[in-house]
Amino acid sequence: MNAPVDAALMGDLLHTADADGITKHVVGAVIPNTDGKVLLLHRTADDYLGGLWELPSGGVDEGETLTQALHREVAEETGLTVTEIGTYLGHFDYRSKSGKKTRQFNFTATTTHESDAVKLTEHDAHLWADHTEQEQVSSAVQTILATWRQEGA
Repeated sequence: MNAPVDAALMGDLLHTADADGITKHVVGAVIPNTDGKVLLLHRTADDYLGGLWELPSGGVDEGETLTQALHREVAEETGLTVTEIGTYLGHFDYRSKSGKKTRQFNFTATTTHESDAVKLTEHDAHLWADHTEQEQVSSAVQTILATWRQEGA
């Protein structure tokens, strides 16, 4: 489902997640650069799901909207500032480290800076990944990236 971001969509996403028994919300950002590569972050080996390449992502805090969380998480994890949230690319579910049923909502995002400006705080590496390098992510994230490519976002 690729849809523009608006309040009605956000409400529907959260309502559906609640109906599905989701207890934790996470947001993820597909951030392309001008060369069409996507920013991926590498989890440290000693972290939950250590060694995994992933999208910039993180949990939604109490009282925070999905869009507020996306702005905050991208800034915290990469040092980049989101200037625009584009489209909703879909979600996937998983169990968090604490065992909570988690849903990650994924969006396209535009930032103010590019590759040389990434400043990591929670990961040990970053990569502006071309199509082949994007295959290093989980199958769930591969599906999100395929949706992004298909839509030409």
